[in-house]
Amino acid sequence: MNKAFVREDAASADADDEEAPGLPPLPVGTRNYLTPQGWRRLREELMNLLDVERPKIVEVVSWAAKNGDRSENGDYLYGKKRLREIDRRIRFLTRRLDIAEVADPSLHHGTDQVFFGATVTYANAAGEERTVTIKGIDEADSLRGEVSWISPIARALLKAREGDQVQLVSPGGVERIEVLAVRYPAPGQENR
Repeated sequence: MNKAFVREDAASADADDEEAPGLPPLPVGTRNYLTPQGWRRLREELMNLLDVERPKIVEVVSWAAKNGDRSENGDYLYGKKRLREIDRRIRFLTRRLDIAEVADPSLHHGTDQVFFGATVTYANAAGEERTVTIKGIDEADSLRGEVSWISPIARALLKAREGDQVQLVSPGGVERIEVLAVRYPAPGQENR
């Protein structure tokens, strides 16, 4: 179809469905690794959008549409825009949950090797210590010390053991870091 006959926002909606803003894309052909808590949060968000938010907005849009002229009807215009945003997020969450691989970090409790879900304390050459928890792309929060399993630090740490020295390749160059401690949540404990 000729581009002249396609609405621009409809064409860009397909591209927006693939990734949420601010999230790195999943590596091609990989699963979407999540902790059980991360999977639950995404599932709860999806159910809230489907069962609560979307029906409310549909009701507002329906009411606003009955009020006549839609071209200057703020409730109608805003509602339609918000409905598109909700639908885009629903499609994104559905796709991410469809390819989700739930990995329970508590299965590695007591292990000194770094796997998905580990909380790792490491030190750089200057002796500065830092602690990170390796989580899924959709659940990692850098403000809480959580890093995605595809981040450079996580890739450097994965499979290392306490006492190992690994090389961290970053934009600033190659840095040697030492793994000081590896922890996992105990079985039955929630890691929030």
